[in-house]
Amino acid sequence: MDYRKPSDRKSMHSRIVQDIGMQIVSGRFKPDDKLPAEALLCEEYAVSRPVLREATRVLVAKGLVYSRPRVGTVVKPRREWHILDPDVLHWLMQSSPQNEFFALLTSVRSIIEPAAAALAAQHATTDEIAAIGEAYQRMEAAPTVEAVLQPDLDFHSRIADATHNDLLAHLCNMLSLALREALKHSNKRPNLHELALPRHKAILTAIENRDALGAHHATLVQLDDARNALNVVLGQGLKL
Repeated sequence: MDYRKPSDRKSMHSRIVQDIGMQIVSGRFKPDDKLPAEALLCEEYAVSRPVLREATRVLVAKGLVYSRPRVGTVVKPRREWHILDPDVLHWLMQSSPQNEFFALLTSVRSIIEPAAAALAAQHATTDEIAAIGEAYQRMEAAPTVEAVLQPDLDFHSRIADATHNDLLAHLCNMLSLALREALKHSNKRPNLHELALPRHKAILTAIENRDALGAHHATLVQLDDARNALNVVLGQGLKL
């Protein structure tokens, strides 16, 4: 179920999840706050108790709240939220200033992606290297800024898959929603092809040459360029 684009059948249930979830992530409801009483929420959303309880179970599963008899539904500490859950991540992106969120993301990428590129250089199969190269070729051939986005995402996801580390690949995949938003902005920088493509090509070349240290360094250089691109587009410095 995609709570950002709910079906008609689940629209009210999804609306409650999204509305309350967004209020929690944005700070409207703070950790240790109790949500309004069940009867009040049922009246506010014009739904039955079973519908409200189903929505509450979803929020519990996302780590945002806990629910206890005679206590009610209480907001959990931020450190216990499932921040990589696609919906929680989406709400976080919506409720945070762009420069703050992208600085957070770039910091995480700087830890994960260089290590992933180094592992890919060591462990990628010939077919996996070819797949990374194919994504790069599509980036190079893209006629518009918009057309660069999917090949760029494929380039990074294929490197993650080529690590042969399922946990790391899954972590990178969980960040793909946030990465898509970051790339939508950074790719708006003028002279995208001239500035970004050589740095991606350097990563590809290092992986092709089985140069783990080179792949690690090339990725750091590419991420530094990505941060500069966001600075240009957003007009604000990203503090890491």
